[in-house]
Amino acid sequence: MPIIRRLVIYRLMLALAAACAIAQGFQGQHPVTGRQIAGVMGVQGADWLNRPEREAEENPEGALDALNLKPGMVVADVGAGTGYMSLRLAKRVGPNGKVYANDLQPEMLRRLRANAEKAGITNIETVEGEEADPKLPRGRMDLVLLVDVYHEFSKPREMIDRIRESLKPDGRLVLLEYRKEDPSVPIREEHKMSVAEVKAELEPQGLVLSQVIETLPRQHILILTKAAAKAKAAGAGQ
Repeated sequence: MPIIRRLVIYRLMLALAAACAIAQGFQGQHPVTGRQIAGVMGVQGADWLNRPEREAEENPEGALDALNLKPGMVVADVGAGTGYMSLRLAKRVGPNGKVYANDLQPEMLRRLRANAEKAGITNIETVEGEEADPKLPRGRMDLVLLVDVYHEFSKPREMIDRIRESLKPDGRLVLLEYRKEDPSVPIREEHKMSVAEVKAELEPQGLVLSQVIETLPRQHILILTKAAAKAKAAGAGQ
């Protein structure tokens, strides 16, 4: 190959690498805590979402057991990927319930639909969202689940505002996040969250961290409710 052509190809490769690095770097920091916002996993990493080890590492069924899901509920899986949790949610809420499976990437949603069809599950609706809006219907959700997703939101305040609006008055927002407090959890630091960070970032947005469950091998289960609902419940108890 001529030297000039090799140089051109080399420079193109450098430019592409730089562009990828810039795209990751532009995730930025959360304005309240200064937490570094992690990059979003692309569809190239989809197989990792369905790795066999995930059962032991995350105990997904145990996580859902803790949420006390009921048949007929309307729930959302934000950042659903290929449907690892969406399919489990759909089975729990049953044919009279519904799952809104949200993702930014159309190919993830295509794979999710294929997985649901293969499993014979028909109560999932896929929703292609945006960085600042998950595109969920307002006031419909009994529960919105974010599994290792919140820390990747490039526009976290806008997303949480829209998610809060999608909740019913007594609806719950649930975050599963790798424990930053535990250095033995083998995950990059920017892909972990602490309980203190969740409180600091989400409570100013009209939510209350009402419960923290620590029954999973590596993740917090963080349950948030609307602040107005908690205030109403407190008033009723007086």
